[in-house]
Amino acid sequence: MEVLDTTVVNVSLPHIAGNLSSTVDEATWTLTSYLVANAIILPMTGWLAGRFGRKRLLLLAVSGFTVSSFFCGLAPSLGFLIVFRIIQGACGGGLQPLSQAILLESFPAEKRGQAMAFWALGIVVAPMLGPVVGGWLTDNYSWRWVFYINVPIGVLSLFLTQTFVFDPPYLRRERTGIDYWGIGLLAVGMGALQVMLDKGQEEDWFSSHLIVTLAVLAGVGLGGLIIRELKAQHPVIDLSVFRYRSYAVGTFLMTVVGFVLYGSTVLLPLLMQELLGYTATHAGVTNFPRGMASFLFMPVVGILVGKLDPRKLLAAGLLGTAGAMFWLSTFSLNVGFWNFWWPLMLQGAGLGLIFVPITTVTNDPVPRERMGNATSIFNLMRNVGASVGIASVQALQFRHMQTHINVLGQHVNSGSIQAQQTLAGLRQMFISKGADVVNANRQAHDVVWGMVQQQAAMLSYDDVFRFLGGMFLLMLPLIFLMEKPRGKGPTMAH
Repeated sequence: MEVLDTTVVNVSLPHIAGNLSSTVDEATWTLTSYLVANAIILPMTGWLAGRFGRKRLLLLAVSGFTVSSFFCGLAPSLGFLIVFRIIQGACGGGLQPLSQAILLESFPAEKRGQAMAFWALGIVVAPMLGPVVGGWLTDNYSWRWVFYINVPIGVLSLFLTQTFVFDPPYLRRERTGIDYWGIGLLAVGMGALQVMLDKGQEEDWFSSHLIVTLAVLAGVGLGGLIIRELKAQHPVIDLSVFRYRSYAVGTFLMTVVGFVLYGSTVLLPLLMQELLGYTATHAGVTNFPRGMASFLFMPVVGILVGKLDPRKLLAAGLLGTAGAMFWLSTFSLNVGFWNFWWPLMLQGAGLGLIFVPITTVTNDPVPRERMGNATSIFNLMRNVGASVGIASVQALQFRHMQTHINVLGQHVNSGSIQAQQTLAGLRQMFISKGADVVNANRQAHDVVWGMVQQQAAMLSYDDVFRFLGGMFLLMLPLIFLMEKPRGKGPTMAH
């Protein structure tokens, strides 16, 4: 539900804006505020668990997420909604690393693949289900039910957590000093980065003073954070975990996976709705094969991880997902529903082959008592990759579209026989429908200009899919730097 809430509100924004007497641009702060709070809390989760106890923190996070979801649904104004979205994002930020750390510690090494398979289902399937669920609830009930749906699930989760989750004996509560500088730099750096990525395209990137200011704040904040955490006696984020080679490589790979997964998740509905004329529901159904393939494949991969070298499965997943991206890059405006089916099935299966092995191999060398900190950073970097991916693919698609418009537009001139024949045919058609010569000529040129824009847009989408496929191919050599899992439970740190 926490991952779902990063995308579930997207399609409800016009309804939220209309109902709360605001513009759609103002309503987008309900997305940005959630992502910013989420990004700030995520890397602190390991430290917070050390201070307050993991079970207590998990109960607090679930209850906070549930209560704030209820108040988001009740919101009488946009300001009220944004305040509780911040609380919801902050509480939700702890859920991913806490749940992952609990599962990694609870299962022996040979069973971790299966545990991570079911855990990763939420990470992969939720962003794809978000727009579909949000659209259906908004159309059939109200945008408020996008938030209310969390309440019964949250209450059930609280009961199950209280009953079945316990702090392991080796997790000792830390009574150390608070790293105020680290927390402050983290809040400034991650907050500025998230707002910059979320608003960049809307503000035309670095031509905006706001984006330049945010970029400087993000650079200074995150740079200062790294320096501070390497020197601090009790850091809020323990960066020494990057000394484990497999962890360092795996975390970088997961950042790229987040980039491609969320980038393509945003790109495909845009392509379907803006170019092919699909409704939001139709686009959601067309994207369904990807989620279905992941859902079916991940439990199988979880079993295979215990029997095969997970690095080989990871390589197969990268190749499969790259192949799906290159397949999507061959599409034209004549593409139909069934053309999407097989590449999206391939991408879904590829993501199943990626998520389970990468989580297992990356965290294998990390001692159990450091698992909370390791999973916090691991999940943060996936989310950072996702934010950068979403911002980058939209900017790339727009830039490439401008380039293709210039190239294609040069061929629509008096020297092109094909262009003149097309214009003459369109002119004749409009005249036959009653238009005079001047208006028929103008309408014919408008239609050709529209055709140029559509073709340019399609070519730009193809370019971005090729770029995403190429990114995964470039990641393949890094797998050789990762160590083979030991096949036994992690040792305690001395």
